[in-house]
Amino acid sequence: MDRIIGIDYGSARVGLAMSDPLHIFASPLETVPSAKIIEYLQKLTRTQRVERFVLGWPTNMDGRPSSAAADVQAFRNRLVGAFPDIPVTMEDERFTSVLAHRAMIDGGMKKSDRRDKASVDRISAAIILQSFLDKSNKER
Repeated sequence: MDRIIGIDYGSARVGLAMSDPLHIFASPLETVPSAKIIEYLQKLTRTQRVERFVLGWPTNMDGRPSSAAADVQAFRNRLVGAFPDIPVTMEDERFTSVLAHRAMIDGGMKKSDRRDKASVDRISAAIILQSFLDKSNKER
């Protein structure tokens, strides 16, 4: 079965997550430098059947796009250009960093490990993807 890839895009790093084949669970996958993300995804799509990308959309508390939205939109355009046959869904990413830190604490991760921004990015990508999966499964 096809997988769904969750993406938490940042100007320095990109956190990635992948669904299970049944689209029930999201698992943190990798953190990749932003400059190498398209190349990484090209390699990934050669080994995994990917049916969709879910990209975190940065919004303010009032629901309007945040200052980072322009960078995310530019990345979305590159993603669509590189993978024209794979749809891209935008998913609200408000609070994902806070939730990622909470998950790390609840999971017993040491404080020194919680400072690793790459871990936060991967977990944030999994939270973004899980949010999408939960909504999609509820609609079925």
